[in-house]
Amino acid sequence: MASVNELIGDFLEYCEIEKNHSDLTIRNYEHYLGRFLDFAEKDRSRDLRPEQINIELIRKYRLYLNRLNTELGGNLAKITQTYHIIALRAFLKYLAKRDIKSLSAEKVELGTMERRQIEFLEISEVDDLLSAPEKYPSKKELINFRDSAILETLFSTGLRISELVSLNRDQINLERGEFTVRGKGGKDRVVFLSDSASKKIKSYLSKRDDNTKPLFTHCSGVKDGLDEGEYMRLTPRSIQRMVSKYAKLAGITKKVTPHMLRHSFATDLLINGADIRSVQAMLGHSSITTTQIYTHVTNTRLREIHKNFHGKRH
Repeated sequence: MASVNELIGDFLEYCEIEKNHSDLTIRNYEHYLGRFLDFAEKDRSRDLRPEQINIELIRKYRLYLNRLNTELGGNLAKITQTYHIIALRAFLKYLAKRDIKSLSAEKVELGTMERRQIEFLEISEVDDLLSAPEKYPSKKELINFRDSAILETLFSTGLRISELVSLNRDQINLERGEFTVRGKGGKDRVVFLSDSASKKIKSYLSKRDDNTKPLFTHCSGVKDGLDEGEYMRLTPRSIQRMVSKYAKLAGITKKVTPHMLRHSFATDLLINGADIRSVQAMLGHSSITTTQIYTHVTNTRLREIHKNFHGKRH
């Protein structure tokens, strides 16, 4: 019988080939299951066997996670602890699928998850952010056009930052204002650009003097090791720094991230009457439960509107 260590390797290959999980998901599973294995084998003289995974071992592991100190000095966040257990349950389900005797995944409870707090920008803050590249221009004109196009695209589409940086010029149909993007799990979805975002991208591309693939690039010339004329594709970190810079210039006190613009996109749609299923499709969520985190925000907003505008007769 194979050890748990060997079976984890088989499970990760299964996730890659049969489940078509993203590289990030597989890396996370490897990290979480590696931590479980290190804990379970710490006081054992032999490799852990699948039949040795039981309720008592899981109980001790959860206690260990709850008391584990991070590199920053604090404890693991509850949501991070939950991710560890989700990975373990997925592994146990895989063992059951292969008829390998071990603990049933159904016996490992996830526990109550805290409601995620969604941070988003008010529409006035969005306007201030989108206009920041023009109000506070860089010395390089191309950077101004590029950054303005990026901010408009993020708010117009709700793209994840990984989806934005992977965009190529030839996949964008600026006349129709739409394109297809491959999101989490290798799933394709159609994304729509606002008229303003389309115009900003057109203006930016008209200033480019190269014919390379990436839609959004560094403007500092050729990178070592690349063909002559190849521009550097922007990284997620570059986008994060850029968004943060313009938020500060615009006087926004919130810690603004590219993902906050995704939250703002979804919240703006729901507040203005879009149905949640449509928003789910536009965000590329595989489950409606993920999209429902935004209904809590919009319900709170409706309550504030009711309080501010209803019953003002006296």
